[in-house]
Amino acid sequence: MTDLTQSPYNLTAAEINFVKNKVNNMSLAAKIGQLFFVIGEDEDNTDLTEFVKKYQPGGIMYRPDKAQKLQREIAVSQKASQTPLFIAANLEAGGNGLLSEGTWFGRPLQIAATNNEKNAYNLGYVSGYEAKQVGGNMAFAPIVDLDLNFRNPIMNARTYGSNKERVLRMSDAQIKGFNANHIIPVAKHFPGDGVDERDQHLLSSINSLSADKWLESYGQIYRHLIQNGLPAIMIAHIMQPAWERRLQPGIENKDLRPASTSKLLADGLLRTVLHFNGLTITDATPMIGYNAILPRSEALPATINAGIDMILFNKDIDEDYQFVTDAVKSGRISKRRLEEAVTRIIATKVAQGVMDTENNLCEPASPDIDLKLSAHKKMAKKVAQESVTLVKDRDKLLPITPEKYPRVRLVVLGDTDDGGFKEGGKVTAKFKEKLEGKGFKVTVFDRKNLDFKEVFEGGVKYEKDQFDLAFYVANVETASNQTTTRLDWIHLMAADAPWFMRSIPTVFVSTCNPYHLFDIPMVSTYINAYTGNDVTIDALLEKMTGHDKFTGQSPVDPFCGHFETHL
Repeated sequence: MTDLTQSPYNLTAAEINFVKNKVNNMSLAAKIGQLFFVIGEDEDNTDLTEFVKKYQPGGIMYRPDKAQKLQREIAVSQKASQTPLFIAANLEAGGNGLLSEGTWFGRPLQIAATNNEKNAYNLGYVSGYEAKQVGGNMAFAPIVDLDLNFRNPIMNARTYGSNKERVLRMSDAQIKGFNANHIIPVAKHFPGDGVDERDQHLLSSINSLSADKWLESYGQIYRHLIQNGLPAIMIAHIMQPAWERRLQPGIENKDLRPASTSKLLADGLLRTVLHFNGLTITDATPMIGYNAILPRSEALPATINAGIDMILFNKDIDEDYQFVTDAVKSGRISKRRLEEAVTRIIATKVAQGVMDTENNLCEPASPDIDLKLSAHKKMAKKVAQESVTLVKDRDKLLPITPEKYPRVRLVVLGDTDDGGFKEGGKVTAKFKEKLEGKGFKVTVFDRKNLDFKEVFEGGVKYEKDQFDLAFYVANVETASNQTTTRLDWIHLMAADAPWFMRSIPTVFVSTCNPYHLFDIPMVSTYINAYTGNDVTIDALLEKMTGHDKFTGQSPVDPFCGHFETHL
């Protein structure tokens, strides 16, 4: 069984006695309930008190919503629960991961581009503080993946880059910011995203590094965090075949599993090789990467038997609970394994200050919400000023001014609402307004109403008669369930592509994915802004118009390892 005297618990004898008594006195239904980390229900559609009392979940994970509404929902749920709940959100880039009015501080890659750990601390602090205002106590962050494949469609700007030392420095600082607000960090996505070019939302992706290369990179990151007392790790639907083969020589390919159902990776690699003693939680189990490997009735028990303690989300909640209940009653999940998982859950709640030894919630949300948005915006502005990165300016088009380029054609790519959990929204109106505020006359390229004369007959003179500068913005966000984050021109004649870039000044800015040079290598001027929030757009335009210097340092190779992108 888990040693609760050791890190990351470090519990006293009295606390250990409480945990053991708590687990021993729980009903079977209550123990099974603790294994589930459910999606936050909406008070408008669900009786929250009835829901919590019926399912007795160990935690609730919320998507962004209004602060006052969330505060009320969380308070009702905590009051109804026999055991204080983990309340989590994806606090990856700011308080906006939980609160719709929260601060969008900046994506991790933007923080990394400042090369300043204080900004990573502030990211953790700001997001943690804002979450705490409504009753949050856990962050599904930091992301400690390495961005090793520029084609990966889900990670890039969500990571701290490709260098493990930078990832560690930034992650350590972000965790300290969380800790300052008593927010539990959950590092993700073990065994490591960023190697495959595919998304685990859509299939079980693969970390294809050799066992030794993995240990030198991802392994060192996790070992460092574990030694520093990391309390919890998220287990992904990602395979690491080299380590499964090392731990079980002769294993057949058909028996390889993503970490979320792999005893070799969870109990073997994470707990035995890396000596992790803390709490483990799957990534969201509705993902296809989880469900494509085994029937769900087998996958859920396999997760618990792999040594993983909590199951994130459900499909049909009654069906999922029944799958696990049946496995416990039939002995496929042993009583010992069930109690080990529940012990880790309760012990983490005690060790991390979610509950005390009287079974009370330690830090209920204050009735008054003070998000300190103005102060947090100033911190985000500092990040923006330090991060925007000039990758190349071959023809010295910068600075741009209304005197040099009075008429600007603004072309924005990726400003669409097509699903996935995107955080940034649209930027077209923001860029138009801010450019006009600086004295440019701006016309927006209308993708829905094409000028067919331009598309089929117009030459260089036709374009020059309309604009002096082509200003491209790629707002192509990393988001779930996308197969790519590449530039996708209008399929009719690539009508919005800058075929004229050698004849008319053309600048290109990315507000998310740093790798677009791969698809537009010959453009003269390319800038990575990493995040499309207001403060970053302001900082970007100040730099582009010559009122501030570019100081950002790229945390990845924006040239994608290709010679032509440098030209």
